[in-house]
Amino acid sequence: MKPAYEFGYGLSHIKFEYGKLQVSAPSLTGKITASLKITNSGVVAGKEVVQLYVHAPKSTLAKPESELRAFAKTDLLTPGQSQTLPFTLTAADLAAYNTPVEAWQTDAGTYTARAGTSSLDIRQWATFSVPKAVVVQKSRCLLAPQSPVKELSVK
Repeated sequence: MKPAYEFGYGLSHIKFEYGKLQVSAPSLTGKITASLKITNSGVVAGKEVVQLYVHAPKSTLAKPESELRAFAKTDLLTPGQSQTLPFTLTAADLAAYNTPVEAWQTDAGTYTARAGTSSLDIRQWATFSVPKAVVVQKSRCLLAPQSPVKELSVK
């Protein structure tokens, strides 16, 4: 069901053109930078907020369809003026908690970076891969439950 106002929704009276979303490398090794050029195609000066969402591959870890991972606002752009916005992503930004392993983990696979003005108004996208699963941070067992916890399963 489409919401009345999606996450990040806002009204602007200025039009902006989104250039191609580009990633700095085809696969994540340490960090990856996604960037795109924003151009004011309106008739008055204005600013644009760009949101970067990431779609993870299907895996055993429960992940939402899309997660907001970064956002940035342009400077005040006059008509015809452009600005390139960079977004840096690391394995920690893509991680989910893996209960059996007791660690934050980034799964291997193809990820899609999506740039837009809201969660539903996606203007550009690009893909990159994570060649193998990465354990970002191993947790320590503090305050362990006294009775078993039933985990929800992903279907």
